[in-house]
Amino acid sequence: MMRSALLVTHTGRRQSAQHARAVARDLLVAGFEVRVVAEEVADLDLPEEVTPVTGPRAAEGVEIVLALGGDGTLLRAAELARPFKAPLLGINLGKVGFLAEAEIGDIDSAVKEVVDGTYKVDERLTLDVRAEYGGRVIAESWALNEVSVEKGQRAQMLELLVDVDGRPLARYGCDGVVCATPTGSTAYAFSAGGPVVWPEVEALLLVPISAHALFSKPLVTGPTSSFVVTVDPYTSFAVLCCDGRRTWDLPPGAKVTVERGQLPVRLVRLAPRPFTDVLVAKFALPVEGWRGNRR
Repeated sequence: MMRSALLVTHTGRRQSAQHARAVARDLLVAGFEVRVVAEEVADLDLPEEVTPVTGPRAAEGVEIVLALGGDGTLLRAAELARPFKAPLLGINLGKVGFLAEAEIGDIDSAVKEVVDGTYKVDERLTLDVRAEYGGRVIAESWALNEVSVEKGQRAQMLELLVDVDGRPLARYGCDGVVCATPTGSTAYAFSAGGPVVWPEVEALLLVPISAHALFSKPLVTGPTSSFVVTVDPYTSFAVLCCDGRRTWDLPPGAKVTVERGQLPVRLVRLAPRPFTDVLVAKFALPVEGWRGNRR
């Protein structure tokens, strides 16, 4: 049976296209069927042997999905990989690339490990989200990083009621709230003042954004908890956003339920390293001070 891989990249960057061509050639030489999202083929100038695919079933049956780009590219690739439980390998061609496993200098060795099948796979917790209004569902989606409910009008504060596990917790006058996974704790939730949570920890995070309240601390709950965020009927409309990619307007009175996702995202690990080292590298943390620099 022929091995197959789906290649997803950032078509707007020349460097990304060059690396995508090199990866596609290496996989083809190794005997892989290489699939590429049809809408991207014309911008990448790939070998003729690649297989254009369309629609949400692009990753069906593939051995691995490779995302070449930044975190945005990986999140887009995750939408294709997750329904089919396909392992997802992120190769960072962007800036921080917190979700990526390999950097630009590791491309050749990463492709070799894919060909040799020596990589490991971690399962990352996701979120399922459902928005309801007037007794009907108006949005359903999922997220790897976070689900946010934010104000829809810049000049007006948003009034939100947050329930945790079916019990009212707090009412916030705020810019919004972020419900995040441990994977997303270094993304939007981090920018909003939330804690960094190690990826292997099974937990859910809730972080208020610019809350005008005495109690506005970020919360960390168990993985079986559920959040219900209600847009106050007398406030302005809100916006529901999943991973910064999928958005819906929420009218006053809408309720958003967030809970652990039924399907995880399976991320490829090549040479597993402590998450502490990842934090130090990605955030350029100063681990050597004046004491370490003494001669």
